[in-house]
Amino acid sequence: MKFMLIWRVTSDEAWGNLGEIDFDQMLETVGKFNEELIEAGVLIAAEGLAPAEEGVVVDFSSEPPVVTDGPYGETKELFNGFYLINVPTIQDAVEWAKRTPMTAAGFKTEIRRVPTIDEFPQDNEWIKKERAWRESTGQL
Repeated sequence: MKFMLIWRVTSDEAWGNLGEIDFDQMLETVGKFNEELIEAGVLIAAEGLAPAEEGVVVDFSSEPPVVTDGPYGETKELFNGFYLINVPTIQDAVEWAKRTPMTAAGFKTEIRRVPTIDEFPQDNEWIKKERAWRESTGQL
């Protein structure tokens, strides 16, 4: 099963502390964790995200939608990066999440299962098109 491990910084204090971390040390710590995931054969993807100040939000609460430049939201709402892993159970995903390098107070890792295309109605025209695309790109 695929699971997404979503990194969140949940307090302004923790967010501020990120700037005090030595960048080379952070790369080494994260790199070692990435290497463990790769060696275990469970890593599908891993990405960090650019600062919220560089992003935008498209809000569909009105017509037309309103586009707001970052920064946006409260610190506790920010999603800072993710891992996509393939492990047998959510318990396995939890064990990997417990080992992530971002473990200080004010950090959380949310775990969400990623449904497979097989869980959708296979006779649906759009699912058929998506399946064909996934097969043509080697994703299935």
